[in-house]
Amino acid sequence: MDIDTAIPSLIPEDTIFSDFLILDQSVKGRRLVYLDNAATTQKPLPVLLATRHYYEAINSNIHRGTHHLARTATEEHEKARIRVARHLNAATADEVIFTSGTTGGINLVADILALSGRIGPGDEILISTLEHHSNIVPWQMCCQKTGASLKVIPCHDDGTLDQDAFEKLLGPKTKVLALTWVSNAFGTVNPVAQMVHLAKEAGALVLIDAAQAAPHFPIDVQALGADFLAFSGHKLYAPTGIGVLWGRADLLGELPPWQGGGEMIKEVSFEKTTYNDLPFKYEAGTPHIEGAIGLAAALDYVDDIGMDAIHEHENVLIRTAADGLSRIPGMRFFGPDDRSGSLSFLIDGIHHYDLGTLLDQMGVAVRTGHHCCQPLMARFGITGTVRASFALYNTPADVEALVESTEKAVSMLR
Repeated sequence: MDIDTAIPSLIPEDTIFSDFLILDQSVKGRRLVYLDNAATTQKPLPVLLATRHYYEAINSNIHRGTHHLARTATEEHEKARIRVARHLNAATADEVIFTSGTTGGINLVADILALSGRIGPGDEILISTLEHHSNIVPWQMCCQKTGASLKVIPCHDDGTLDQDAFEKLLGPKTKVLALTWVSNAFGTVNPVAQMVHLAKEAGALVLIDAAQAAPHFPIDVQALGADFLAFSGHKLYAPTGIGVLWGRADLLGELPPWQGGGEMIKEVSFEKTTYNDLPFKYEAGTPHIEGAIGLAAALDYVDDIGMDAIHEHENVLIRTAADGLSRIPGMRFFGPDDRSGSLSFLIDGIHHYDLGTLLDQMGVAVRTGHHCCQPLMARFGITGTVRASFALYNTPADVEALVESTEKAVSMLR
């Protein structure tokens, strides 16, 4: 099967390769095929230029300066906040908190809920078997601080969550549901709208980890109905170290601040501190200014292409990759057929690390290991998988290279 000609590329390849300069290189004498996008995406030229422009033209600290550079940098930073709010369909830009990433956003919520007194002994926090460590450990720490218990929604053998078990776990003791939208390890897409609705009916607060959802399809926080949603810029073609926590303004307004310092205050004396309004209440210290500007540029980039077009483009590639790889004897896929973003697999008798190492020698970049999902790997009795993950700049030729290189590596290892 000639994969390169069997499926169309839904996004023009000339645009891709002119915008993503890093892809124009060789590894071990072979064209780089970058399929590690669930870990981090590459950055298009408009994002690189936006961050460069910040440092070359407007670099300054923000919000408190009266000089030209400070005013200009502040304006661009706050425009970025408005841009994120529009992308998420937030009710107001004040609901957008800039963070270091999804991990930072989840820790913020877990900590302020613990501080707030809303969670106590006998209460329950509900997560799922599919969670990344960043949506497990903060809640374990929250339970240690509050005396609450952590409950886990099990998954079926196909990597989908057991919805009957979920409904049975929900109850008056459930104070928080913290749920990934898309599994970073298996690509499982959870029915978050349905699960959010049931959790809200039970009286729980809901946080959605959208780190693996934000790069692949549109998000409407008002339609979703959750209380919090977090994602990372670096998985959405933006710089590392920048992320977003969206939260309902009324709820964030009631909850206590997280970190203390500059910006999150209105007035400080040795006797008392008055905290700032949203969103600055949760943004202590100098923010990642150029990161926010780069994130806004990244959102412009993906919205110009169209999130629906990106989603369909990636789905075609991932289905074709699964079809091609399925020809290899001993191939075992993890996750359902309607997965998104990531294709996770093992081959009988071959260690995932060995396979990933050989693929790298052929110019194909994939990720191996537990993908920060050790409890999920334990559920399936494995130590890790090979994960190929896709982005808007991947092409049918990349799929063909993945399949052919995997076949060759398997023949070498057997």
